[in-house]
Amino acid sequence: MTYRLGLTGSIGMGKSTTAAMFAAAGLPVWDADTAVHRLYAAGGLAVTPIREICPEATASGNVSRETLKRSIADDPSLLAKLEAITHPLVAADRAAFLAQTSTDIAVLDIPLLFEKSSQHEFHATLLVTAPPDLQRQRVLQRPGMTEQHFQTLLSRQMPDAQKRSLATHIVETLDLFATEAYVKSLIAHIRARHA
Repeated sequence: MTYRLGLTGSIGMGKSTTAAMFAAAGLPVWDADTAVHRLYAAGGLAVTPIREICPEATASGNVSRETLKRSIADDPSLLAKLEAITHPLVAADRAAFLAQTSTDIAVLDIPLLFEKSSQHEFHATLLVTAPPDLQRQRVLQRPGMTEQHFQTLLSRQMPDAQKRSLATHIVETLDLFATEAYVKSLIAHIRARHA
């Protein structure tokens, strides 16, 4: 049986970098955001149902995330409809990944793991975190990011302190070398306890 480690963290905490460290260590990593990109791309399973609820967000056979974001800002009720389409498709993509995985540990990178109360689907969870000032600095360095959009994203996420209380493991991403050492140590710990 594959040990399922749920990886999560708020925007700007270093989650993607940490996920890449697990991949570099040889573990298969499934990424929820990448799955959504596949679903929204031309031929993706979410394109047709999204066209039905938000035609302006689909063009050239794919979903424009920017247009979708603006449409949700104009009509917040659209978010629940979008989630009703996307979440089951993402869950099916994750299940297919796990069905094809034969390694001892798989990492599943899920930004809203605790917000959607999905932690019980995993053997353990790892919260990737950083101090608020570092988080803000990292996020505002991203192309096209504004303070307002950052605050909107934060408002949709559970506070870090609450996530800490739910997580099995926690890593602060202050230093790349320390984070990488933590990742290797955690892999060894899981293998030692669940071999």
